[in-house]
Amino acid sequence: MDRGFRQVRRDLISALQTENYLHAVRGSIEIKNLLATGEVSARQLIEVISACKGTDHSCSAHHSVPGIAVHVLKKAGWYIKFYFIEPDAWFISVHR
Repeated sequence: MDRGFRQVRRDLISALQTENYLHAVRGSIEIKNLLATGEVSARQLIEVISACKGTDHSCSAHHSVPGIAVHVLKKAGWYIKFYFIEPDAWFISVHR
């Protein structure tokens, strides 16, 4: 659970590059996860994530699985919420 921001960013970009990512099932996926709907590509998302700094990142425990860290990146109007269950990154939200 104790990943620093730089490691989180590196791991998330790697997951996108290697297609090791999944999407958490939830309501309103068509407006809450633009990556899942194909409106945003992994490459486009990598550009946003690459521009993020530590001040754009927050982290808290998952609401139902406290051992899982849920990360949020907010950059240039983007909201990206995700967690890791190795070997995958799981996206909860990807939207503007």
